[in-house]
Amino acid sequence: MPPSDSSADNDEPARSRAAVRRTYEDIGDHFSKTREYAWPEVESFVDECGSVETALDVGCGNGRHAELLAGVADRVVGLDASRALLQAATDRVGDSVALLQGDATRLPLAAGSVDLAVYVATLHHLPSQSARRASLDELARVLAPGARALVSAWSTAHDRFDADPDADEGFDTTVDWTLPGGETVPRFYHIYASAEFERDVADSALRLVSMELSSGNCYGVVEPEGKRT
Repeated sequence: MPPSDSSADNDEPARSRAAVRRTYEDIGDHFSKTREYAWPEVESFVDECGSVETALDVGCGNGRHAELLAGVADRVVGLDASRALLQAATDRVGDSVALLQGDATRLPLAAGSVDLAVYVATLHHLPSQSARRASLDELARVLAPGARALVSAWSTAHDRFDADPDADEGFDTTVDWTLPGGETVPRFYHIYASAEFERDVADSALRLVSMELSSGNCYGVVEPEGKRT
């Protein structure tokens, strides 16, 4: 069931892709200041993959994971829909990362051009299943043969939600972000059930290499289907 602490479970205006983008324009500066460090799950994944030529951070936010990728890749591309977050990323990483405003369902990169990617805490902001699956197909399209990516999304196992962690389907909700002056801004999420996350990957052009639940998130290591090394 949806979480009892969600402020706007039926707030349809918060559920369009344009509304999600506006949300992060509104909260981007404050939000970026609360996201200083790379997540340990991402650090472990990047460390295990080693040095590459081109890396991609889809939904790069303030650049904390793009900055991590810059330590192992000759070229890093960071993509986000929010201009406010891209400005925060520019302030953080300077010209060490090529930062682009764009859409996860239409990545502005050539097929097979990416050797390593992270798609972290972004998939769950796409408000329809078709958009989420399209973004996974796009990730598969840009990954080179043998490349791998880490995909994450909030899970029904997260302790924020009063939900069955073993549910077969997830749910849509909104979670408020509180700005310093007290204003609250609803953020849309699709909260994934583990089985649903696995199905969405299986129905895309990606192959799920491994999956774990950590800190209330589904984490999947994926590679392009049929392109295993």
